[in-house]
Amino acid sequence: MWSAFSSLSVFAGHKYFLLLSWEAALHNHLLLRSAPPPSPLLRTSWREITWGDNKNALQYLKNFRPQNEEANHIRVLLYGPVGAGKSSFINSVNNVLQGRMTNEALASNTTSDQSFTKIYQTYQIKKGSKGNFYPFVFNDIMGLEDGDGRGVRTDDIKNALKGHVKDGYKFNPVSPLSDGDHGYTSSPSISDRVHVLVCIYSANAAQMNQSVLQKMREIREAASELGIPQLAILSHVDEACGETERDLKNVYKSKHLKKKMGDFSSSLGIPMNCILPVKNYSDEIQLNSDVTTLILSALRLMIDFGDDYADKL
Repeated sequence: MWSAFSSLSVFAGHKYFLLLSWEAALHNHLLLRSAPPPSPLLRTSWREITWGDNKNALQYLKNFRPQNEEANHIRVLLYGPVGAGKSSFINSVNNVLQGRMTNEALASNTTSDQSFTKIYQTYQIKKGSKGNFYPFVFNDIMGLEDGDGRGVRTDDIKNALKGHVKDGYKFNPVSPLSDGDHGYTSSPSISDRVHVLVCIYSANAAQMNQSVLQKMREIREAASELGIPQLAILSHVDEACGETERDLKNVYKSKHLKKKMGDFSSSLGIPMNCILPVKNYSDEIQLNSDVTTLILSALRLMIDFGDDYADKL
């Protein structure tokens, strides 16, 4: 009888323990459900930037002159995957410096995996009176595409870095430009050479294709061998993060964008302080102070980097 009573007591105790465990689990579940989700934003910005101080930045660019008197301008070469926003960035810079909306570099808004840009074209930006231009230019090239024989060839970009590609050259995805071809410059001047290489990559893009990533690494290595400074623009930051879409000033508070920049830095080897988030002018019909601030921040850094390099040539 004592044995039966003891067994019953053990059973009751076990049942009571299970009941307590269930109540504790339910309590924890309710606490988790009632607790607010973690914020997608950092408490403070991880990088300092002065919002709205566009007048001083614009004046700096208006006063800019290359240190090397043999350089007529600083040449910025943009490269990156198809659809990253290279042409849109040129248009955005032109918008900011002209003080109005423009459409100098033709850009496509389709989701095609083929490059919209077909030729090597130099874009000058008008400054004041007719015939005057800012002493820096942009070159937009055919986008990098997955697989061999598609998109711009890395050999053509290497030629461009050295100043061998003539303005207006039509890219041939099958065969790279070589000495003796019509579009080849045999003896490039200091102004023909690229002074800063800028990678444009979309923050809203899926995981980078390994084939495209390998092409980008080859281009970086070629630029490094020549000592050319390199920067990266992370475009479409508004599309990649709801908090940034709501308020662009959250760009340096967004946990998602900071991780995106960190991942991009690790995959391509570009230091974090050389990666700049930007929203290109796309759906706007008038200038926006916050959009302009990010564009000017990136533009000033690439011009300064390129100028320092040109001064050594």
